[in-house]
Amino acid sequence: MAFFMEITYVVFSVLCFCFLLLRWNEMRYRKNGLPPGTMGWPVFGETTKFLKQGPNFMKNQKARYGSFFKSHILGSPTIISMDAELNRYILMNESKGLVAGYPQSMLDILGNSNIAAVHGSAHKFLRGALLSLVSPQMLRDIVLPRIDRFMSSQLSNWDGKIINLQDHTKEVIFLSIMDQIASIDPASRRADYFKTHFFKLVLGTLSLPINLPGTNYRNGVQARKDLLSMLRQILEERKASNESYKDMLSCLMKTDENKYKLNDDEILDLELTLMYSGYETVSTTSMMALKFLHDNPKALEEIRKEHLAIRERKKTNEPIDFDDIKSMRFTRAVIFETSRLATIVNGVLRKTTKDVELNGYLIPKGWRIYVYTREINYDPFLYTEPLTFNPWRWMEKNSESHNYFLLFGGGTRLCPAKELGITEVSTFLHYILTRYRWEEVGETKLKKFPRVQAPNGMHMRFLSN
Repeated sequence: MAFFMEITYVVFSVLCFCFLLLRWNEMRYRKNGLPPGTMGWPVFGETTKFLKQGPNFMKNQKARYGSFFKSHILGSPTIISMDAELNRYILMNESKGLVAGYPQSMLDILGNSNIAAVHGSAHKFLRGALLSLVSPQMLRDIVLPRIDRFMSSQLSNWDGKIINLQDHTKEVIFLSIMDQIASIDPASRRADYFKTHFFKLVLGTLSLPINLPGTNYRNGVQARKDLLSMLRQILEERKASNESYKDMLSCLMKTDENKYKLNDDEILDLELTLMYSGYETVSTTSMMALKFLHDNPKALEEIRKEHLAIRERKKTNEPIDFDDIKSMRFTRAVIFETSRLATIVNGVLRKTTKDVELNGYLIPKGWRIYVYTREINYDPFLYTEPLTFNPWRWMEKNSESHNYFLLFGGGTRLCPAKELGITEVSTFLHYILTRYRWEEVGETKLKKFPRVQAPNGMHMRFLSN
């Protein structure tokens, strides 16, 4: 009996302590002018709920507190905005104290010269440097020929195979990016080294910044060091070599021709940013486009017609060119519709550089604002039958310029590599569509938050046309 009473006392004491801890944390952030909401535990906040429950967490909080509420996620007190009009205002007004505010884990792992970490004149300069790498001329003369050559080679032996699209699109897109950036041979030990460390880096960018052994954050920070070490080695090899390369690193190093003169650390961080920003969105869009096309025969027939027409104009094995990419109107529509329906990007983060009034509330300096754009993608007032895969909706005039087109961000933070990503996916689809037909093997279960993933893989059988 005494033992039972003792256990009961301990459990009661722990519950009381937890209750008081939660109450104390709520009181810490109960300042005049802040919107309603819950803050969860000290340090951890509501990160676990946010990452595991995703859209359900958002809907539950919205039902309790409205479309503008406070929380504590990814290591910071955060305002979550689910209001379409307000979100557009936030994204369009960086000069009013609403700068990019990515999680501390992402900033630590991608570096201080990462374009997401800076604002003002520094952001303008780095954005200019990045845009110079993905300009129409650069895409036409250097980037697209590399992408075409790579995709044509890498997608040549899928006939009769069952492919796990999730793994293969990640690998193909990542190796393609490494080829564009630094001419890394996909079959080399160096490519294997980059893959191993880069995938650890990706996991670390969306984690609590707790630097303990075994955590995704610690692994991500170490992966950054390992990757930078290898990139620096490549940079030094280039400086000591007389060999000429046609890739992004070569363009960044030509200080006499490039008006954006970067030091070595800035070059390395920019390369890491290109690797990170291009990899996940492009690989996931490629995977989900094949899934949606498989499930929608009418759209598949239409896009296949577009690509076969391009192939008919060309000689055997002739590469596609920039004019071909521009002619892929339906392909572009498929890419936009895939990004919208799958919600490849759920939202973006901003940070206040001063006390800012929003929606009738006063948001303190240093707080983050999560511009949650996911629900915009499914708004029936913006998209007829929003849960239906309908690429034709993007064939309408000015469909890319409507006020709530936020698939690639907005304002001064509109994704600078948007056209590069579209070119990459378009070329990937070209060689799949003109060479293969595919069928799904088994049932694919999808998890759509915080990243779009198929936990058990997405398996397709490919057969030659």
